[in-house]
Amino acid sequence: MDREDCLSEFEAYRGLFVAESRENHENMVKGLLVLEQGVDDNAIDEIFRAVHTLKGASASMGFDEPEHLCHSMEDIFQNIRNGSLQISSDLTDLLLSAADVIENMIDDIEGGGDGANAEAAPLITSLKRWASLKPSSSQGAASAPATILEAGSSGEPEDSPEILEGVPVYSVQVTLKEECLMKDIRALLVIQSLEAFGTIIETTPSRAAIDDGDCGVDLMVVVQSDAGSDSLKVAAEGPDVQSVQVVEQEIPLAVPASSDTSDSTVKKGREEEEPKTHEKNREIKNLRVDIQQLDHMMNLVEDLVINRGRMKQIAEQYKIKEMDEAISVVERSVSELQNLMMNIRMIPLQQIFNRFPRVVRDVAKYDGKEVEFLMEGGETELDRSVMDGLSDPLLHLIRNAINHGLESPETRERLGKERVGTVRLSARRDRDNVIIELTDDGAGIDVERVRSKAVQKGLMTRDAADALTEDEVINILFQPGFSTAEKITDISGRGVGLDVVKSAIESLKGSVNVKTVLGKMTRFELVLPPTMAIVQVMIVRINGRRCAIPINSIVEVATLDMKSVHQIGSGEAILLRDEVLPIYWLDEMFGKPGNSDIVLVIQYLEKKCGIPLDTVEGQQEVVVKPLSRLIGSSRGVSGITILGDGDVVPVLDVNTMV
Repeated sequence: MDREDCLSEFEAYRGLFVAESRENHENMVKGLLVLEQGVDDNAIDEIFRAVHTLKGASASMGFDEPEHLCHSMEDIFQNIRNGSLQISSDLTDLLLSAADVIENMIDDIEGGGDGANAEAAPLITSLKRWASLKPSSSQGAASAPATILEAGSSGEPEDSPEILEGVPVYSVQVTLKEECLMKDIRALLVIQSLEAFGTIIETTPSRAAIDDGDCGVDLMVVVQSDAGSDSLKVAAEGPDVQSVQVVEQEIPLAVPASSDTSDSTVKKGREEEEPKTHEKNREIKNLRVDIQQLDHMMNLVEDLVINRGRMKQIAEQYKIKEMDEAISVVERSVSELQNLMMNIRMIPLQQIFNRFPRVVRDVAKYDGKEVEFLMEGGETELDRSVMDGLSDPLLHLIRNAINHGLESPETRERLGKERVGTVRLSARRDRDNVIIELTDDGAGIDVERVRSKAVQKGLMTRDAADALTEDEVINILFQPGFSTAEKITDISGRGVGLDVVKSAIESLKGSVNVKTVLGKMTRFELVLPPTMAIVQVMIVRINGRRCAIPINSIVEVATLDMKSVHQIGSGEAILLRDEVLPIYWLDEMFGKPGNSDIVLVIQYLEKKCGIPLDTVEGQQEVVVKPLSRLIGSSRGVSGITILGDGDVVPVLDVNTMV
């Protein structure tokens, strides 16, 4: 294999390393936050497994600093596991700092670096100092048999796994290709694949040896599984694998002759004896797909949607029956493919929710507050395009909830509240929208204080401020630069936050609602569309020019009598069904119109307005493309779409118009 092929293979493994390492890092941080609340054997095992896997993968790839840092953390968790070291707040701080550095190392490796980080050396020194506080226990993992590995283990020797009676045991012999650049990593991937189908009994070479890079072309894995030999063979196959042989063993596992069934590790797998079923297969149902490939596939689907509309127009224009029938078949296939792609792009909110417990912990500690953070509805799904812009707004809201919302423990006790404040993050589907709520049981928003601040900052006169409703006063909080904080800290008081939240959510075609009760609670409600890529719109003409308006914003299409248009203040309005609606002519976008006899009533939240039109061309499913970075954002326009006849038209952003 020449040098270019080696580099190409290394880069392919780099991407796989980054993906796996991010998962392990997330599991490590999650476990640390659980462990801080009290000793939890499952959390310790999960952390140990994640750190050990990170260490082994780093060593295999030649990333020395991540390996050394993980090794130092592993020593700490080994001591915690065997009871010679107790978890504490200071130790948790140190371990979380190490986790932050590991995350930075992963970022560096993803960008093409080697994971080197100047903060690693002092952290390793501190971790070694903690590990040496007490001598390691003579009991624990070191005394277990070296050839028996627990299913999904961290690679450290453990007690023998429990063997189920009646479940077959297979010997899986894997031969790797000689030209495979990193045989140890491929061997680990094979073991992980087989691990999903049963219990790993033994590997040759041992898992520890593979972690240390000691692996040739031959790998033998003994696994107990009811998935069947065919499924195990498929699981072990893959790139760089020359051949796979699966043989069922006559004796499931060697049991000492002096041990009877009641004292051995063999357990009865079923209460009643059942015949073995070797035909049972378990399919591999999950694959990793590069997000860039997924985006490219989505772009191709969007092109199909656009050209589907064009083909329908051609068929209607030329009245070709055969073409019309063929388009109907193509249209069904495109619609099904489109729905399938939209579902594939949907990601559970848990992906970003899992990052927030760490934020809550750090902010609460900084502020000296006690917080119980609850998360619900993490299984609710959003399109990746919406998810990408959601993390920062939620981060702002969570920090504000702790910093501004919750009182100090002493203040809460004086007010008759529990010392520990509650912050609840929840998500749910509501018809065509996803609702995300962040609620705290803190002091609430002091509306009168906001009024005074608005007058003090010169935003309005006292009379104007006094005339505002409670909702209008709360909306002042979303103005750029507005803050009620008395002092500036690292977390708040700089006037940056809620205006960013509102802008970010509106850019996702969503909205922000606030509900507060002084002294009791504040709730921020984010209303978001599940996806933004393909939407139903109404195509209309304003002053002779075409534009698209999302269907979910349209209330009705009504007749407009110009005689019923009245001047109110600096604007115009009409009376429609006993309701006064402001009229927006959209002069800046489409020029000064002539007389229009149609008005389109649109609604955002509880506000409505009317837009005069020339004609309504009909409904259509379109692909919304964001405005070019060169053009920048344009108020009132959320993007553009290409219609079937090739015409490029703007898609109106109702949220910023009403």
